[in-house]
Amino acid sequence: MVQLDEKIYFYLLLIIPIMIVIFVALQIWKKRTQRKFADLALLKKLTPSRSSFKSTLKLTFLLVGLSFLILGLVNPKIGTKLETVKREGVDIVFALDVSKSMLAEDIAPNRLEKAKRLVSEIINQLGSDRIGIIAYAGQAFPQLPITTDYGAAKMFLQSMNTDMLSSQGTAINEAINLATTYYDDEEQTNRVLFIISDGEDHSEGTTIEAVETAVDKGIRIFTIGVGQSKGAPIPIKRNGVVQSLKKDAQGEVVITKLNEEILKEIANEGNGEYINGSNTDAAIEFIKEQLNQIDKTEFEAKQFAEYKDQFQWFLGIGLFFLFLDIFLLERKTKWLKKLNLFNENEDA
Repeated sequence: MVQLDEKIYFYLLLIIPIMIVIFVALQIWKKRTQRKFADLALLKKLTPSRSSFKSTLKLTFLLVGLSFLILGLVNPKIGTKLETVKREGVDIVFALDVSKSMLAEDIAPNRLEKAKRLVSEIINQLGSDRIGIIAYAGQAFPQLPITTDYGAAKMFLQSMNTDMLSSQGTAINEAINLATTYYDDEEQTNRVLFIISDGEDHSEGTTIEAVETAVDKGIRIFTIGVGQSKGAPIPIKRNGVVQSLKKDAQGEVVITKLNEEILKEIANEGNGEYINGSNTDAAIEFIKEQLNQIDKTEFEAKQFAEYKDQFQWFLGIGLFFLFLDIFLLERKTKWLKKLNLFNENEDA
């Protein structure tokens, strides 16, 4: 397992292409200037010790050296030992609605991005809890199994979009049924399911049945509503530009509305609470309080321990190439000329 301490230093790698562009431009300028002074054959006789290859080789050594020094600043670490540790927490599954209605922009920037931000902020408030992620529309899809890796959870979260599931619609019951399979029966932890949605439900009355099944398995269900009750059209965009608005079979513009009633009913039946997600700070604070009231259960988790710094290897290699660049002269050397590695004798 590799861990990077200071990822911000990766931006310094932008120096590399800039230096290459400057070097190429300088070489073009030098050749043009030399041609004005004399032809190439005469220049070779006037400067017999000059090596055109050495300047490129020196630049290569310099760039390789700088690259390794920058990687040293990033400070890669390697987890050398995998150990099982005891942790206390709650198993939390997030079921995120990725149906087309989540593209409505009645809440900035749109419902889906707002939902992803809410989940990300909730994750930031967690300590040692385990989390999982489900995406659902007309069907549910496991996005991330139960894990303690919050970094991976956020990465998967950001990649979620309305095109990831071909089956459209909003089947909340599918998400609940899939969530019941997420929890480890051997680890009897307290279990929480967050459903983040605009409340549109096309599961034909089977949602409450799914909720009852989940409750029987010890799962508390919280719902978070995103959107406005007055509703908004669903924009169809291409390259970020609105091309049209989604229409129904009769050609009328579809207006999608936040259905708080179904979300409140799910939360009530699921021994949880309904949270309006319009105010992010207020919603996160309320959720934090609710999670703090839930008893934490001890469970085992595997994680890498004893991360060891590896920056010294990168710094050493980087300094080695920089020394090569410093001591490598641009003129031809006798021993290198005898080896004729670069066909230098042919120019004589």
